[in-house]
Amino acid sequence: MKFDASTYRLTDSGKAGLVTLVIGILGLIGSGLGWLNDAPRFYHAWLTAFVFWVTIALGGMFFTLLHHLTGATWSVVIRRIAECLMLQLPWLFLAFLPLLPGMHDLYHWSHEEAIAHDAILQAKAGFLNVSFFTIRSVIYFAVWSILAVVLYRTSLAQDASHKEEHTRKLRKVSAVGMLLFAVTVTFAAWDWLMSLDPHWFSTIFGVYVFAGCFFSSLAFLAGVSLWLRKRQVLSDVITVEHYHDLGKFMFGFTIFWSYIAFAQYLIIWYGNVPEETAWYLARWEGSWKTASLILFFGHFVIPFLVLLFRNVKRHMLTMRIIVIWFLVIHWVDIYWLVFPTHLEQGANLSWVELTTTIGLGGMFLWLFWQRLSAQALVPKGDSNLQVSIQYDNH
Repeated sequence: MKFDASTYRLTDSGKAGLVTLVIGILGLIGSGLGWLNDAPRFYHAWLTAFVFWVTIALGGMFFTLLHHLTGATWSVVIRRIAECLMLQLPWLFLAFLPLLPGMHDLYHWSHEEAIAHDAILQAKAGFLNVSFFTIRSVIYFAVWSILAVVLYRTSLAQDASHKEEHTRKLRKVSAVGMLLFAVTVTFAAWDWLMSLDPHWFSTIFGVYVFAGCFFSSLAFLAGVSLWLRKRQVLSDVITVEHYHDLGKFMFGFTIFWSYIAFAQYLIIWYGNVPEETAWYLARWEGSWKTASLILFFGHFVIPFLVLLFRNVKRHMLTMRIIVIWFLVIHWVDIYWLVFPTHLEQGANLSWVELTTTIGLGGMFLWLFWQRLSAQALVPKGDSNLQVSIQYDNH
């Protein structure tokens, strides 16, 4: 891998793209075998992998929108990585399509005979039906794709012209985009995850999923930056000061995710309504209890105690460990949301969950790297670039 510091571009992108592509293809082949062996399990595993990678990409979009709306300077050097991350959303629509043949295996409300004998499902049939579900999902991806493409192309135009009008356009698009982001992410969370148990509902569930989006994307952004740093790329541009701020955001959203998770649990526990408590009871029986405890300690207690210290956020090795930890525990969170409706007797992992995750992940990383390595690794047309490079936390 070779890097031209004067243009912020890679002159040789190395073999990272090829490696991730091969891994992705092998994972998809393994996923196909999983579908032939056990289709219901495959569809739940595919939904888990799909939501995992979509939420990371959505977190990249939120990072970009927030950056433009606040006019932040420290995050300029990370912005291009976030832009390329959100740019994976258009092709992720293709990853959504395999879920459609598995609707009956995933969603109880998709069975006409179930609706005929269930008053609750009958009341929700106007919203929870396959046609409207599909239309809504198309709308989500259309909104996300348009936002991602407009923001990315404007960013490249800013690189080429250095005109302030592009900065103003990015801010205006982000203002509208933030509202659209909030609505679409909330509804997507309801559709893809909450409706797995159509008798249960939570008005805060969309916020819970959003917290996981940003939580995981911060880890991804830090992970890519650290990976480049190890190869002497952007090592003088993305500095310890930027990793410190990423670490502070990660610490903050560890607390935010925990607050939302506890608030949801507390209200349902206090209300003690059978239709609501059943969702938590399913996750507190058998080996699901162990999974719930792993999530509590892994998503809150351990990250909180580790990231509480300043030096941890400024140490590259510990940050690499934290990045891996965050991504793994985010996957556990999605698995915990998806699989209890399928594995009612208890949690157990199979190779299908691995192949679907690395299959989609390999393709995700390949396309991400193709996009990132094709342009300047930082938005060189941003007037605050040098301010960001010289940023100091002190």
